[in-house]
Amino acid sequence: MADLIPVPSPGVPLYYGEPGDPLVVVLHDWHGRLPWLEGYANGLVHAGFRVAVPDLYKGWCSTSEEQAAVLRGELDVAESLAIIDEIVAAARAEGSERVGVVGSSMGGWLALLYAQGGGADAVVAYYATLGSSEQGVIPNPVLLHLAETDQWDAGAEPDTFVARLKEDGTPVTEQTYLGTVHGFANASIPKVDARAAALAFARTASFLQDHLG
Repeated sequence: MADLIPVPSPGVPLYYGEPGDPLVVVLHDWHGRLPWLEGYANGLVHAGFRVAVPDLYKGWCSTSEEQAAVLRGELDVAESLAIIDEIVAAARAEGSERVGVVGSSMGGWLALLYAQGGGADAVVAYYATLGSSEQGVIPNPVLLHLAETDQWDAGAEPDTFVARLKEDGTPVTEQTYLGTVHGFANASIPKVDARAAALAFARTASFLQDHLG
């Protein structure tokens, strides 16, 4: 428990930018809503978006891999997808006509799951895919940011996942960052690769501008 860190506004989405602008929901990785996400969200605001960053761990985060694994094991997937639905519905009521979802690792997996329901107009996943048993049709463009060194469950390898997306007719772009490992974009943990993270962010912002307007 010593590795647990409380987050501000526990259980409540943090919002950035102007209501009515195209919405981007940013989903944290298994470490939780660590401070780096504030800078990421503000970067997207400068690119023209309204940004929501939910807390899917109900008030906690951790920089420890071991504690992150415990938090991930307690995640309620159905509740997390419902939280995204609520954020999107509220933003659409405020005038946000188009919606993107961005997620890292666990958050990327959730973003891809959510997109299958048709609630998003674009999705960006950092070092995340869906396994064959999880995948339905994703009806919107997908951008994948991949680490050069990573581990994947059988059937969830990026090449396999991308091939299935293309078979379904989903527009997909994949980018692999040389010399990086899983978690390279998270500036709150030692795995961060600042140059790769900056390039991935720039590509994300451009992709979202292209598809959200």
